[in-house]
Amino acid sequence: MTPRLLVAGVGNIFLADDAFGPEVIRALEDRPLPPEVRVRDYGIRGMDLACDLLSGYATAVLVDAAPRGHRPGTLSLIEAEPPDGTVPPEAHGMDPAKVLALATHLGDEPLPRVLVLACEPAVLPGDDDILPGLSTTVREAVGRAVEALHTLVPALLDDPTGLLPPLGRPMESGTPRPAALPGIVPGGAEDR
Repeated sequence: MTPRLLVAGVGNIFLADDAFGPEVIRALEDRPLPPEVRVRDYGIRGMDLACDLLSGYATAVLVDAAPRGHRPGTLSLIEAEPPDGTVPPEAHGMDPAKVLALATHLGDEPLPRVLVLACEPAVLPGDDDILPGLSTTVREAVGRAVEALHTLVPALLDDPTGLLPPLGRPMESGTPRPAALPGIVPGGAEDR
């Protein structure tokens, strides 16, 4: 069976909470997703991810640490905006916006629908620092991310362009489709 959906862990395992994506992919080994889903840890291999985004998937979910101004460990589900030509493509590195720009630059095929399951990091050292291991708050978010994927993926397999299912109490989403993640109370302590 050819996978129709890509779940991609992205991040550097030597930069503390940036390892969130790879850690979620590793946790999925104990709770696998359906066979129609390709689950892969891309680490910092942006070129590999850009090429795979052009492989005919209907949807891709990137799992990543992303500072968004929330409390550490907060999960967000964001619908990625299609590249508009203002972000330069980059073959080395794993900035999701630059990976999408690279994929657009590399191929004539349309990109799949791209969602980002992001976790607010507590610790992100500089590029010159090496600090392996997740912070406690981000490590606790790994299980919630696995739960969110097990809710999200069946809906995306059923209708890749449809509205996203409610995944818990509302938190944050990109336009135009609302999304929510477990463990978040709007206006509560988690949002501060």
